[in-house]
Amino acid sequence: MKYYLFASAALFVAGTSSFRLPTDGQLSNGRRASIPAGHPPVHWKPAGPGDVRAPCPMLNTLANHGYLPHDGKNITEEHTIRALKLALNIEEELSQYLFQEALTTNPAENATTFSLDDLSRHNILEHDASLSRLDHYFGDNHDFNQEIFDQTRSYWPDPVINVQAAANAREARVKASNATNPTFALSELGLAFGYGETAAYIIILGNKTTGLVDRSWVEYLFENERLPSELGWVRRKDPISFSDLENMLQQVVNATGNSEDTKLDMIKRGDFHTGRRS
Repeated sequence: MKYYLFASAALFVAGTSSFRLPTDGQLSNGRRASIPAGHPPVHWKPAGPGDVRAPCPMLNTLANHGYLPHDGKNITEEHTIRALKLALNIEEELSQYLFQEALTTNPAENATTFSLDDLSRHNILEHDASLSRLDHYFGDNHDFNQEIFDQTRSYWPDPVINVQAAANAREARVKASNATNPTFALSELGLAFGYGETAAYIIILGNKTTGLVDRSWVEYLFENERLPSELGWVRRKDPISFSDLENMLQQVVNATGNSEDTKLDMIKRGDFHTGRRS
């Protein structure tokens, strides 16, 4: 998913602690707040015995909140479309596409469902240089790793993350992984997912026009696998479309330095993520 780069005035305002936008899935001033009046009750329960989870903090979050099956198993297209719409207001076309990508991780022939732990299979959708997980080479590519996430968020110096800071954090993780993992590899699939994951937290939690997102909301979601409703975030009223994904993803690519992983000019509908689509 994606974010637009913002004008210099917006960048200036983003660096100030008083910056805020209406809390319609947009930005707060970052202070911890109670759930806004009128917000639906927030139900949340972490994974328990017999439940499975993914290397994806957002899908884990949706399972913890019960939008996806809480056990994380046998997720259907209907489950996916409904969960992404109810929780995040993602349009059906994009949800269908994301489900089809997730389905490729199920090793069963002619699978029609996937389970969250299927997503841990290395170099299908899961990839090296995660923002919050160890590389597969080091063992646990599945569970949240605080040390890795601390590396990521060290590149977010201000209370509000902009596209450049988000891109810097992603690129730093690629470089760190490349320097420490002797089996490091990023396919076009892995590259595209890396860009897409960065763009996703911006447009889901932040402002898809300015490309600004409250850092505390992003940290809360990654560290707790829980929607940051207690901090003032609410589901956006305007839906998130495939075009939003493409636009913000390209902005993250454009904000990334001239290193070898910026060669990904295939990011457009048709070959986004895998190069399989025509």
